[in-house]
Amino acid sequence: MIDPRAIVAPDAEIADGVRIGAFTVIGAGVSIGAGTWVGPHAVINGPTTLGRDNKVFQFASVGDAPQDKKYRGEPTRLEVGDRNVFREFCSINRGTVGGRGVTRIGNDCLFMAYSHVAHDCIVGDNCILSNCTALAGHVELGDWVILSGYAGIHQFCKVGSHAFLANNAAVTRDVPPYLLVAGSPAEPKGVNSEGLKRRGFDAAQIANIKGAYRLFYRSGLKLAEAQERLAELAATQPELKPFVEFLGASERSIIR
Repeated sequence: MIDPRAIVAPDAEIADGVRIGAFTVIGAGVSIGAGTWVGPHAVINGPTTLGRDNKVFQFASVGDAPQDKKYRGEPTRLEVGDRNVFREFCSINRGTVGGRGVTRIGNDCLFMAYSHVAHDCIVGDNCILSNCTALAGHVELGDWVILSGYAGIHQFCKVGSHAFLANNAAVTRDVPPYLLVAGSPAEPKGVNSEGLKRRGFDAAQIANIKGAYRLFYRSGLKLAEAQERLAELAATQPELKPFVEFLGASERSIIR
């Protein structure tokens, strides 16, 4: 199921049921899992591993060298999970030896046209990068993160699970789980309530998360005091635990 006009490196590992379109290039060190579809004119370079049932549309660039002036051709990697979709002209770069040495993509993500994931990023499951969004190097996204069109994230920033970045948001600090952020530089605007409803959070859980948001952002407490109070609440409100853990692990400072 490989079009005869495609170019596939001799050492590429192509599983059963993979379809590869015309004029696509599959480079050395690439492994593609069963059921994956690669359209025409795409480029996948290695070392890169794609899991099962991914879709790579025309003109996408997956697994090419990092856009880092310090990169000297070292054998870094890209690891992609299952059921991801890479749309037209998106670019996903491998890691660098100065970082993790690997870029990782989880499962069930959608990378829309012209989206970019730079070297050494970690992207969780069920994330959506809308058109023309960009992750700089070393960015980490939790599960279910959504970036609206033209949003961008500064290098080394972390974004917690279920966060929503509005269009044109420019994120320069860490974004805790559940937040809705907007602006340049991005600021917290509330809780991503609609997203939480869609993912099965009940009314009580969402109310607790909103209460945590008000305590952290609207109570006037100092950061340490707010974290201590949230930790107490998390003992009986487990949906707050990811929020508390994220605050404790932040290295770049929290968006405020």
